[in-house]
Amino acid sequence: MFHKEGTKTILFGIIFTAVVLLVSDQFVAVEWLKKAIQIGAFLILIIILQFFRNPKRIAVLNDNHILAPVDGKVVVIEEVFEAEYFKDKRLQISIFMSPINVHVTRYAISGLVKFSKYHPGKFLVAWHPKASEENERTTIVVENETFGAILYRQIAGALAKRIVNYAQEGMQVVQGTDAGFIKFGSRVDLFLPLGTPINVVLNQKAIGGKTIIATKK
Repeated sequence: MFHKEGTKTILFGIIFTAVVLLVSDQFVAVEWLKKAIQIGAFLILIIILQFFRNPKRIAVLNDNHILAPVDGKVVVIEEVFEAEYFKDKRLQISIFMSPINVHVTRYAISGLVKFSKYHPGKFLVAWHPKASEENERTTIVVENETFGAILYRQIAGALAKRIVNYAQEGMQVVQGTDAGFIKFGSRVDLFLPLGTPINVVLNQKAIGGKTIIATKK
């Protein structure tokens, strides 16, 4: 199953591969070179297909849990000052996605979208300390009765050139469902209330819509 954001890219990849196969078969006489070109075209198509894969996941809905919004590795767990929306200290959890990770963004909690804003910006590497403030990004705040307001931020990386965000202010969203997509290596930051019990550790692998990031006791 592939994400809808990859439809055009996948179609282009299929057409490109077919053209390369036909042209190389007709005009490349050297057999080893022909095979190398054809294998290269297939590898490009496989990379495109794996990048836009969208595994079907049914989240176990629980208002006492904050689920990982994306697949990747937990790279930050620290108290920071969140200057855009809360303007106070929050607990930041950051998950870095490499190009081989699933890049679907999922809602970490169910609730009401209170804020959704796109920011143009730079394309620093996603793990750069300034990426959260200076890179192209979107900021989304979802609120429910259990946790209050939770902010998550989709951040473009050095290779990511397009962030897709489906959250709109006033929407009621469901935990674990599709919230958007980030093309190529990137990062998602979560900003939680101070004192929120955390269930993950640094360098832990997270699975979007499955891994429990935090629990309300």
